[in-house]
This record gives sequence, structure tokens and C-alpha cells, in this order.
Amino acid sequence: MSNEFRGRGLRATALAAVLVTLVLAGGWYVWELRGIAAHRADGNPAEGSYQQDPERADRTAFAVLESVTQGSPEPGPDAKTSAGAAPERWRSGGWQPSAPLEARPVPASPSIGALFSPGDDTDPDHHCSAVVVHSPGGDLIATAAHCVYGGGFRTNLAFAPGYRDGAAPYGVWVPTRIDVDPRWAEDQDPDHDLAFVHLRRPGYPEQRLEDITGAETIGFGTELPAPTRLVGYPNDSEAPVDCRTTAVAAGPTQLRLDCADVPNGTSGGPVLTDGRTLVGVIGGRDGGGDEETSYSIRFGDDARALYERSAKA
Repeated sequence: MSNEFRGRGLRATALAAVLVTLVLAGGWYVWELRGIAAHRADGNPAEGSYQQDPERADRTAFAVLESVTQGSPEPGPDAKTSAGAAPERWRSGGWQPSAPLEARPVPASPSIGALFSPGDDTDPDHHCSAVVVHSPGGDLIATAAHCVYGGGFRTNLAFAPGYRDGAAPYGVWVPTRIDVDPRWAEDQDPDHDLAFVHLRRPGYPEQRLEDITGAETIGFGTELPAPTRLVGYPNDSEAPVDCRTTAVAAGPTQLRLDCADVPNGTSGGPVLTDGRTLVGVIGGRDGGGDEETSYSIRFGDDARALYERSAKA
């Protein structure tokens, strides 16, 4: 065989090996996509809403409960705001920024928790964070829209308020309804990276989330710059982190929050001012930021309209 034919044979063998690898990898990718698709639903994207199927939600709760310890059903803080460490810092001696501006582990707060998404959707056990907000129904959390909608509404969500070290002291709660701005559902507009989710606790039909955990109030049109506290659950941590920084305007629709080490998983976590008023959730520009800076949408008229629509649902 001439060198030319030998070379062609070697190239053909190499090409065949590459094709086999691509086919195998492609098959794995297709199965991954099927797993992701299995946890998405169309809902009503024109309205930006999704009514969760109760049986599917219960299966999600049971899957999470296999890996966490659920708390007692006894009520928690008897207040409309949660009893965390941050309000005390605001009350005693005034607010001070973190020094240095880096996120650090903190005790868990009843009204702030981790969002879980069990099942084969390529995400960690808990992939985002969320916060209980005061509402007439007492069952509402706020988080980032990208935590609950991407190519459809997530159907495998569960919330563990006050989560820490594998324990869910205030129970595991699942959605009954999810609301996002239709402009997020249409093209994931980062200026609308906000969602509200109604929750219930399987097995405890009479309980209201807010009665168990307390809740944060929500503020719109907050004057900037403003002292704030960011809180969230990193993907690779079983405890929350927080950082005290100053929220400044990043254009007309976004908040900029300079603080290092606010990693993946903290998306959807609250941005609080005066220790208890929710003025943003980690998300928005660049999916929430990078190693040095976090972002949130500014809570203005659009956020108010979404909150009011969801709270009335």
C-alpha cells in the first residue's frame, strides 16, 4: 500500500473514531435534554403564569425529603418580619458595610431559604435561593425569574426556608402557582428577572408559610444609593452567606451591588435594606453578576405590577 493510501486509511480510522465519539456524546446530550425537558411546562407564557400539578409537586417534595430532615410543624416567629441578625445590626449602632466586601457564612434566617430542583435536570440539589414576602395569602416567595423559568416553567421546585446543614426546620414547600413577567417568558429580558411563587406544605393543608417563617416586606422605588444586605445559598454550601454593601444604580433598570464571593446558587436571594425591606433579588444583568459584583433588577412599576398580580391570584 502506498503512503498516500495508508495515510487516507489512518485518517478514515481517526474520522470514524471521532464520529463514534460524537454519536455517543450526542446520545448522552439528547438524554440530558430529555431530562431537562421533563421538568419544564409551557404554562401560560403570554400571561407569564403556571399552575402547578399537585401530584407532580408532591413527588418533588418527597424527593427532597429523602435528602433533608424536616422540622416540626410548630409556628415560628410571631411577626410579619423574620427575626434575623441583620435587623439587630441595623438597630444597634447603625449599618456598617462588610469589611472587606466579601460574602461570609451566616446563620440561617427563617424567611430565607434554598430552592431545590430534584431530578435529572443537570442542576445541583439546591440551585437557587428565595425569600418569603408579605402577601394577603401568606404563601408567597420572591426569587429570580431565571430560577423558575427557562425554556418553560420548572415543575420540580421545592423551597426549604431556614435551610442549613441538611435540615429544613420549617418544612419543605412546593409551588401552587408561579408568576413571571411575560417579557421574561418571551425572551429572558434581564430587566424582568423576577418571579413570585405561591407555596403550600404537603401534608399540612392548614399551614400558611408566612405564619411559620415570618416574611419580609417589599419596597418599590427605593432611593439610591442605599445600604443593603445580600443573602443566598451557594450551590456547593449547606449554609447561607451574606454581604453588606451599598446598592447603586446601574442604569435605569438595574442595581449594582459590589461584593466578592457571591457564587452560583445565590441567584434569587434577597437584597434587603433597613434589614427587612426587600428591594431586589440577585439576578438581572449577566445572570446576576460575576466574582466581584452582583446585580438585581430595580423594583419599580413593573415589579410592583407583577407583585400585585401574583398576590391577588
